[in-house]
Amino acid sequence: MNDTWPRAVLFDLDGTLIDSAPDLHASVNILLMRHGLGPLSLPDVVSMIGNGVKKLVERAFIAVGRPLDPEGLEREYEAMIGIYADHLTVLTVLMPGVLEILDELRAKGILMAVVTNKPQMPTEAILDHFGLSARLGAVIGGDSVVEKKPAPDMIFAALERLGVAPEDAVMVGDSLADVGCARAAGIPVVAVRGGYTSVPVDEIGADVVIGSLAGLPAALAAMARA
Repeated sequence: MNDTWPRAVLFDLDGTLIDSAPDLHASVNILLMRHGLGPLSLPDVVSMIGNGVKKLVERAFIAVGRPLDPEGLEREYEAMIGIYADHLTVLTVLMPGVLEILDELRAKGILMAVVTNKPQMPTEAILDHFGLSARLGAVIGGDSVVEKKPAPDMIFAALERLGVAPEDAVMVGDSLADVGCARAAGIPVVAVRGGYTSVPVDEIGADVVIGSLAGLPAALAAMARA
């Protein structure tokens, strides 16, 4: 690594760039209430976030004692997508300092992308709403690749679009899935506190842990010197 590293930073979305848990919480409870189930608390739902919306639906129905068979899971997943489409940015907010950090990285000539297990269409809608899309060179949603995180597919897809080699990139996320996909792709990973992880962030295996995105430029500079 050197002073021109990294050429690209790949960001997770939920829990890293945005706090989407309140809208996901509301949407899950609407889905459950249609069946006379729930409600789940916000902390309950936060503990279920990760590995995509379908996994969230699966975990929610298990939590209320009504596990779904494959056909039922597919049906409720489609229903959840419809509900969540109306709640993408009702309660969701940017994590502190996101715009400033992205602008700082862009001013340094660093390319950026979002790689998320959230489906492509809601991801793009959220990024557009918060004015992030113009700052990004690629957006890879969970339904646009063969395998979701922790598989490395979306990292490779993003790097191909950016024209950047894995050795010139770093992943920034908040969960085991983010660390897993970075390791599988062979790139270093920075974990941010305050996101959605069922395992303490210091124990998920990141190369560096930062308190907030405000610490990212300094972390990248230290990693480049290592």
